[in-house]
Amino acid sequence: MKFLVSVPASTANLGSGFDALGMALGMYDDVEVAGGEGVDGLSITVDGAGSGDVPLDETHLVVRAVRATGYTGGLALKCRNTIPHARGLGSSAAAIVAGVVAGFTLTGRELDTDALQIAAEFEGHADNAAASLYGGVVVAWSEGERYRAVRTDADARVRPVVLIPAAESSTKTTRGLLPAEVPHADAAHAAGRAALAVHALTRDPSVLLAATEDRLHQNYREPAWPDTVRVINDLRKLGVPACVSGAGPTVIAFGDLPAEVDTHGFDVRRLDVDAAGVRVRPLD
Repeated sequence: MKFLVSVPASTANLGSGFDALGMALGMYDDVEVAGGEGVDGLSITVDGAGSGDVPLDETHLVVRAVRATGYTGGLALKCRNTIPHARGLGSSAAAIVAGVVAGFTLTGRELDTDALQIAAEFEGHADNAAASLYGGVVVAWSEGERYRAVRTDADARVRPVVLIPAAESSTKTTRGLLPAEVPHADAAHAAGRAALAVHALTRDPSVLLAATEDRLHQNYREPAWPDTVRVINDLRKLGVPACVSGAGPTVIAFGDLPAEVDTHGFDVRRLDVDAAGVRVRPLD
């Protein structure tokens, strides 16, 4: 059995929706998978992001996700990665989703809610994984030990721009900067703005500036990426909705970038919102 899994990048939080909101982006990692009868052992090649850095054994994240689905047979992977690693664009979630979908395909299972459950268990939250699985805009939450998500289409006027710095960022490190508790007023502010963000992203992008205002995580994490916060503040002062993408340090903005904002050191890319999520295509 041979097939291609194509997984979109994702952005999470979107300012106010910490660990709850996600959106799929038109940047993709492709994994060519061979398994089943006639495939023995394990072989992995990696081109693009992570080449030379990621392990090429059973600890590779795609392989770990495949094994989590219950598939134990031979496996050959050819990974072509365009999603930058450790930049807040869901590279880990994309790898996990690729592996989960590959495992389901190899075992003849249709994708169901267990696919999200397996993927989300790797990271402890479902926002990025759900976006890569389903595409569009997602709202993710947990009920006890079960991870859930609902998907909706982004408004056609939502025009994401990502500003990707050269520096990497560790989710584990940036989470360590967050306080254990926040003021009640900040929690109430986050709830209202996150609800508004769903409306803004799916129906009325004109309110994205207010919707993406955050009090829960960005300022606490500023020591990890001061240039990111500087660019966000400069954009917002000029009326451009902007926030940190995931755990950073990438900035995601919506609309045109004013020329007076200094984006030196950032790779600026306009991306589509991916509406389809993960795709599987048979190969001859």
